[in-house]
Amino acid sequence: MSPAPEQVPLLPEKSQATKTASVFGAVFNVSTSIIGAGIMSIPFTLKVLGIIPAVVLIVLVAFMTDLSVELLLRFTHSGQSMTYAGVMKESFGPIGSVATQVCVMITNLGGLIMYLIIIGDVFSGNKGGEEVHLGVLQQWFGIQWWNSREFSILFTVVFLLLPLVLFQRVVVLAVVFVAISSVLAIMAIVQGTTKSTRLVPELDDQTSFFELFTAVPVLVTAFTFHFNVHPIRFELRNSKDMMLAVRVALLLCAIIYVAIGIFGYLLFGDSLMSDILTNFDRTSGSSIGALLNDTVRLSYAFHLMLVYPLLNFSLRFNINELLFPNKPPLASDTTRFLAITMALLAFTYLAAIAFPNIWSIFQFMGSTSTACLAFIFPGAIALRDVNGISTKKDKVVAAVMVTLAAVSSIIAIAININTTFENK
Repeated sequence: MSPAPEQVPLLPEKSQATKTASVFGAVFNVSTSIIGAGIMSIPFTLKVLGIIPAVVLIVLVAFMTDLSVELLLRFTHSGQSMTYAGVMKESFGPIGSVATQVCVMITNLGGLIMYLIIIGDVFSGNKGGEEVHLGVLQQWFGIQWWNSREFSILFTVVFLLLPLVLFQRVVVLAVVFVAISSVLAIMAIVQGTTKSTRLVPELDDQTSFFELFTAVPVLVTAFTFHFNVHPIRFELRNSKDMMLAVRVALLLCAIIYVAIGIFGYLLFGDSLMSDILTNFDRTSGSSIGALLNDTVRLSYAFHLMLVYPLLNFSLRFNINELLFPNKPPLASDTTRFLAITMALLAFTYLAAIAFPNIWSIFQFMGSTSTACLAFIFPGAIALRDVNGISTKKDKVVAAVMVTLAAVSSIIAIAININTTFENK
């Protein structure tokens, strides 16, 4: 999940040279770049915002993403740079390139932490307020010391992920997830067991208008794929088809997000957790419902285990390039390779235990690194306009984009800080 060539390319060099990718292939690559762990928190945004505002916000973020990618690609075409970091360097010098690389690394690191949190949710459950949700292992074997959250994540890291990330050389599940969720929701509708939902947010003495802004960073993160725009475009037979592929993918992802949001909200209502997989310890009393529950949880957990090494590979490469630019290649230095690998595993494990709620990680990333990558940096590039191609309309769009992203991020950060101190 990184720009190229400064960072890891998505496909082998042979494919890059021949440029054989079709529009369909680009749509698939963009869609898989967009849909990841973010889909798990989409239903919770409907709980926070209400159905109508949440759907409107999903459409708005998708539209703004389209605008920002179009700006990013246009300035890539006009200059000499062929990567996101390169375009930023062209506009803002070395600091622009480093800022982009740091934001990509923060985003990737946050993704790794969220993967471990979700894996822990699946195997060992989680707690929401006074309500405890059991994991698959606890439902099968009862609550034991070895299926506690800390131990199950540690076992996954040491015995499953460590062997995979030690390799020095190295993507339809969302649709299945939506399908299973829709089947469960339809079963609940037929049985009359759907939960009450809200079309608009419920504002009271405990919930202020500004607290609704905490859902914005989650959706921003869920649509951020800008660091993969250039490598995907580079694979296309006709690079001019990239915007078509992006728009089709954004439409497809928006539909998937709306579907999983509505079905998930109908299934669990106000008992929704920030990671919807946690709620799948209970839906239907039937054996089919129980089978579907375990299927959707375990399949996603195993999927994340396979994706984790790929994201780890990219992050490890970028950290090495940033901290050791003049050192020999990482593959040729076993000590440095193992040091970075073990440090990443240890940090992500400790962070997943310390912050067991993916909502917190989403809010941090969406208010900082992904907000910059998705909207602030592309808008700043257009406003800087080192190639002199920005129209008046471009600058207005860029200014609005940067302002909205900055204001919503600042409000979300302020609300989260205030909430943290109030809870203490």
